[in-house]
Amino acid sequence: MIKAFNPPGIAPPASRYSHCVEVTKTDRWLHISGQVGVAPDGSIREGLGAQLDQCFANIDAALAGAGMNKANLVKMTIFVTVPGADAVTLYRKHRDAWIGSAGHAPAATYLVIQELASPKFLCEVEAVAAG
Repeated sequence: MIKAFNPPGIAPPASRYSHCVEVTKTDRWLHISGQVGVAPDGSIREGLGAQLDQCFANIDAALAGAGMNKANLVKMTIFVTVPGADAVTLYRKHRDAWIGSAGHAPAATYLVIQELASPKFLCEVEAVAAG
């Protein structure tokens, strides 16, 4: 069972994520390696928004491969190399469109970093799911 919540004594989340996600009574955990904006055919998507969409599509495929879906997400960590408020807004827009009506908002951490494994990669998203 996955229960997302925001405890009293902490400012409300700045966007659609939960401060806490409690997992009880589960035998399965799925740790998804950082996914980048590379499509199944090996091409790299152009632009931060397109790369975020590809990261999320890759996470969907990983979840499906384990017989899970977005409702099983516990935690996501997002790494971006594009600083600034516009990048945060773009991330939130693409994340919210992707997460849709998953049932809850997973815990999340958003980090701006200098570089990823390739200078062509503008973002990387890793995730943990339970079910």
